[in-house]
Amino acid sequence: QVQLVESGGGSVQAGGSLRVSCAASGYLRSAPCMGWFRQAPGKEREGVATIRSDFSTSYPDSVKGRFTISKNSARDTLYLQMSSLKPEDTAMYYCAATWDYYNCHSTSSFTYWGQGTQVTVSS
Repeated sequence: QVQLVESGGGSVQAGGSLRVSCAASGYLRSAPCMGWFRQAPGKEREGVATIRSDFSTSYPDSVKGRFTISKNSARDTLYLQMSSLKPEDTAMYYCAATWDYYNCHSTSSFTYWGQGTQVTVSS
């Protein structure tokens, strides 16, 4: 079965850390580009981190230096380590995959999505 399943969300105080995980099954393990996205109520979905098959990564300025995306050696689990969390990081976090290596930076290129995991940061 081909799917992405997130886990590890929860509640944390501002300044704290949290790691979310995404288990990739089937051929998604070989996807050339995977990423983490988030969506807060009333806001558009935004990308927070992407990683290519060559392990190159990309982050927006809003999370750069605080979030780290990684994959395990078997390439079947994607992680997002979040530190120095802020209340504005509160959102549903989604794992996603795309076969479009050259448009890894574009949210619209991602065609496989998990169900999401909630991250809540309190002040």
